[in-house]
Formats: sequence, structure tokens, C-alpha cells
Amino acid sequence: MWQETNYLENSNDVLIAKQKQKINPAIIDTIDSDSIAAEIGFEPGDAIISINGIQPRDLIDYQILISEEFLEISVLDKNKKIHNITIEKDQDLNLGINFKDALFDSLKECNNKCPFCFIDQQPPGKRTSLYLKDDDYRMSFLYGSYLTLTNLKQEDWDRIAIQKLSPLFVSVHATHADVRERLLINKKARDILNQIKWFENNAIQIHAQIVICPHINDEYILKQSIHDLSCFYKKTQKTVLSVAIVPVGLTRFRPKEDGLVAINQEYAARIIDQVETIQRDMQKKIGTRFCWLSDEWYLIAGKELPQYKTYEDMPQESNGVGTIRSFLNMLDIKTKSLPKRIKQKRSVSWVVGKLVYEALIPTKNKLNEIIGLNINLYGLPSIYWGQEQVVTGLLTGEDLILGLKDKDLGEAIFIPSMMLKINTDLFLDDKNISEVEKELSTEIHVVDDANDIIKNLIGISTAKRFANHV
Repeated sequence: MWQETNYLENSNDVLIAKQKQKINPAIIDTIDSDSIAAEIGFEPGDAIISINGIQPRDLIDYQILISEEFLEISVLDKNKKIHNITIEKDQDLNLGINFKDALFDSLKECNNKCPFCFIDQQPPGKRTSLYLKDDDYRMSFLYGSYLTLTNLKQEDWDRIAIQKLSPLFVSVHATHADVRERLLINKKARDILNQIKWFENNAIQIHAQIVICPHINDEYILKQSIHDLSCFYKKTQKTVLSVAIVPVGLTRFRPKEDGLVAINQEYAARIIDQVETIQRDMQKKIGTRFCWLSDEWYLIAGKELPQYKTYEDMPQESNGVGTIRSFLNMLDIKTKSLPKRIKQKRSVSWVVGKLVYEALIPTKNKLNEIIGLNINLYGLPSIYWGQEQVVTGLLTGEDLILGLKDKDLGEAIFIPSMMLKINTDLFLDDKNISEVEKELSTEIHVVDDANDIIKNLIGISTAKRFANHV
């Protein structure tokens, strides 16, 4: 059911689109137990049409609208009947409703043609969601996804300012106008510094990202970009909070004429030296390292990861900056007090990407000191992507089949949940767990964080099993 609505600006400073636009009713996925929504009788599959006469475009609008004490909610139930419900509650009290999607209108897709875009480096014929190029400021605000700012319309800028959607996560890549245009293949990409100035003027904070493409935005361009961004980190007003520096990732499916060069060990070491020098300079000038390298740089270079404290408050952990160091620290904590033996002997396999294999060997060795326990740690390359050194999250079902065939796998294989599409058993190549299990003749269990991994490897089972395979 589509509904066209004209919106105005209300007392909550909710900027509503002034032009007509199509917005879907917000479909409810789950209801929290003991919540207002559960008490009233909301059910999964019901859909919210409007709140106090305003139809929310997305989760942001919804969260602001329900902050009122008195709510008039129009609901479309599963039988396509409309109900009008009145609710009186405390302002800070949530309704307990969880939606299937965060956006109730359409996703704003990317209008750039970056040669390094990972989405364009995939084979055809996979599930549709793998080819969606998210460049939506709302997803950036809600989930920390990166956007380029090239597709924002005036009403988007207005909404960011009025709703104070901060912080946002911005793919800068280069502050040099010519270089950024070359990287994004978009003339609209040239205005990045003026756009950041706009953020400063409107008290919106951002985290920045630079994807390094050798011989394009490295060396003096990289130095200039970090310097330009640091000018927006001031004692009185911090607009650019941090910069993540990430290596370009290339797959065997990319166009041969893209002009990009893969990053090798020697190059990674040079970038580390350059950025760590800049970090020391920034520490002296503005009191923070300000820019950080993603973990892959150190793993590719064969260098030890920086200590946890050097990442300060971990501003870019969700972008792979300090993620492995944080994980290793947690593994150390969880393995300080291990049993000397286990009652029932067991042999299992732990699978990770080849890039992190070496870093996990000490943990494996410590676990194998437990009498009765044998852990096989396998660090796999990705034949599917054509990458020898690959992070765990990019391993596919095909990689597991080819990499583990004829290996001693023991009674079960444990894989991190990051290999799978969220809340499904699907790998990036659309193979599912049951397909891989059949090929390897071994059960696969899915684990999450460090605590979960250690418990399950020892034999305290908390791992997820997918009963209904796709």
C-alpha cells in the first residue's frame, strides 16, 4: 500500500519533505515482550501508516515522532484493516516496536562510478541485495555506513541540519578536487571541503574514510588530505572526529582496465611508516592521533598490530580499525582462566581468513594445552575472490569447500557469524550452510564474539544452528 502525503515542519523540528513522495507503511517485524506495543496488541506484519498525522519516512522520523507524550497512531493490520490508536506515555518511553527495514521509502543509491567499488567487483547472478550501492545519509547516521555526499539534494541537507543527524560517516578518499573527481568519476565529488565546511557551520560531526589506491591518492595527496581534514578538528569545535585509512580491495572480477594496483607487503610497510609519522605530528599539534590505519595494513605488512591504547576511544572500530586488536585482547582475557582438562575428548576446527591466521595461533596453542581438546585452526585464502590474503568476513561457501576438502576437521567446524548475511545462513556467494556441510561431511556451527568462540571451542555449546536452511 502506497500513500502520498504532504509534510510540514512540526514542533519537534522534524523536517518533512515539502514535495510529494511515495512512502511505504512501516512494517513491524517483532514486538518486545512486556512493552506498550505488546500490551496494546500490535503484531508482526502490522504496519504503521502515520503518527500524529505524519507518515514517517524512516526509523529516524519514527524515533522522533514517538518521543511525544500523546500519540495518535494509524495502523494497517495484516488483514488490510486500518485502526486508529491513542497512546499516552512518558516522553522517553519506547513502544517496543522493531521494523523489518529502517527505511520506509526507497534507499538512496550511489551515483558514483568508483573503480575500486567492491560491489562492482562481484560476479553477476547473485542475490539482488549484494548489488545495492548504499549512499544514503540515513543509513550512515543509523548504522555507520559511509557515504560520498554526491547525491544529496537540498532537502537532504536541510533535514541533516534540522534533525542534527550527527555523526555521519563520509568517504572522502582525497580532499584534492581533481583526485577525488578521478576516484569517484563524478564532477560533484570536487566540492568535499566546502561540504565539510557546511557541516562545521551546522554543528554536524563526521568520521572520514580514505581508501588508498596506490599512485592515485597516496604519498603527498594522502598527507594533504589528512592535513585538510585536521583543520576541522578544533578545540572549540570538532567537526571531523577521525580519519580511517583503508587499503583498496581488488577481486578477480574487477575490470582489467581499471588502472588499480594491488597492495603488497612493501607498499603496506611504507604507508604504515608515513601514517605513523603523521600520527605523532597530529598528537603534538591537536592532542590526538586523529588518523588511523585499518588492521589489514599491519597484517599485509607482516607487522605487529598497534597496542590497544593507541586507538584512543576506538572511533573507527566498526570500519576495521583496531577491530582485530580489540578481538585479540578479549581472547586474552577469556583464555586467562581455562580448565586443565575436559571430560569428553573433542577435536574441532576453527576457520578464519588467511590474513588473520598468524595472529590467532597463540590462542589456538593455549587452547590445545587443555587435556582432551584438539583445535585445528585453518586460515583460508579466497579462491572465489582471487585473494590470497583475505579477511574472515569475505570467505565464501566455495572457499570453505575448496580450502577444507580432505582436511582433518574433527566433529565440527566453527565459523564466525561475519561470514554470513545477517540472520541467515547465506555466504557471500549465495551458498548456504547445509550445502557446505554436505560437501565437507561435517557440521558447521556459527559463533559471534570472543567469549562465544572460546566457550564453543572448549565445548560449552552456545553456537547457532540454522534449522531451516535456505
